[in-house]
Amino acid sequence: MANSLPVVNFPPVDEQMDLLEKGAAEIIRASDLRERLEKSRQTGIPLRVKAGFDPTAPDLHLGHTVLMRKLKHFQDLGHQVIFLIGDFTSLIGDPTGRSVTRKALTREEINENAKTYTNQVFRILNREKTEVRFNSEWLDKLGFEGMIRLAAKFTVSQMLERDEFHKRFQEEKPISLHEMLYPLAQAYDSVALKADVELGGTDQKFNLLAGRELQRDYGEQPQIVLMTPIIEGLDGVQKMSKSLNNAIGIHEPAPEMYGKLMSINDELMWRYWTLLTDLRQSEIDAMRAEVVAGGLHPMEAKKRLARTIVGGFHSQEAAQAADENWAKQFQQKSDEVEGLEEIRIAASELGRDADGRIRVAKLLTASGLAASSTEADRKMKEGAVRLDGEVCKQSHISLQGNSRLTVRVGKRAKIAVIE
Repeated sequence: MANSLPVVNFPPVDEQMDLLEKGAAEIIRASDLRERLEKSRQTGIPLRVKAGFDPTAPDLHLGHTVLMRKLKHFQDLGHQVIFLIGDFTSLIGDPTGRSVTRKALTREEINENAKTYTNQVFRILNREKTEVRFNSEWLDKLGFEGMIRLAAKFTVSQMLERDEFHKRFQEEKPISLHEMLYPLAQAYDSVALKADVELGGTDQKFNLLAGRELQRDYGEQPQIVLMTPIIEGLDGVQKMSKSLNNAIGIHEPAPEMYGKLMSINDELMWRYWTLLTDLRQSEIDAMRAEVVAGGLHPMEAKKRLARTIVGGFHSQEAAQAADENWAKQFQQKSDEVEGLEEIRIAASELGRDADGRIRVAKLLTASGLAASSTEADRKMKEGAVRLDGEVCKQSHISLQGNSRLTVRVGKRAKIAVIE
């Protein structure tokens, strides 16, 4: 059942929109979302934000988490997120992206997959704050009469407007009648849950809009639709999919996950920063500008991405160990580190103060030894930072002209050449 929700003090609407619009492919409509966020801020009542997942496979990969991460953004802002397990709709099979009828799963297969999904999703969402529902709760009760009444609200011509159905109809490929029930069932989920917002991929647009129409018919305020893009797999071309062998499973060991992330091309790296992390778009844009300006090497930006994602699914310690392991294997070309990676850094990127001294935290982030200035400052306070073998706890240091120094944070070290 739905959780009893306290009144929430929400951040300003502009701040909420900044996070929610990040990585969104389309919002129908953004002005309505802003208006509803303003109302929730005035009343202190959270929006009900729904995303449905059919447990058609036992394991999740990073492609699945794009939607879950957007759910997390709503959750982080104080709204009520609903992780909907489509145990009933899985019996029909989602026709999205299918040129043929999907093979139906058994109840046993669905239930087993659903257990795995609910265990894995809480690597991203807060278990205590997430409302987990199964759509069999209301669709089982709908009955044959209820389904007939539901089907009466849509026409065959409307269904044939859907891309998959239209294409199959034109190509004279079979369209099973039960497939046309899928959008109806998903739309009814929104009615049953009284959803304010529904999230889905761009390939789900037909189903998401059907939810808006059905809510209007039932006298409810139509939900806002927020669509996320379909993320490419490791090849940078095709949709991430285990069947295409281009996916990164969220259950994979940290070293394997890290290595796969380091294999992606530089352009794809920025899409992954946007769609697979919680970093705000303004921060990502600033990092990209730094790479373009030559102040940050693309490999360092990619290493930060790999550490961020691996740390989120495992731990920061596991991410750091994976980082060191990858460096030994692919950068030092040795099982034992026989030399340190050399990083060239423009002095202009290091934030000189009035006395011409550079900021140490900037040096650590530019070297790829700290993910942020906050982390760098914390490491210095802990005494974990050494410059040329000496513990460094001061915020700024003086350098004369071009400088070369060994920068160490804990067990990780690099040679920084400041020009």
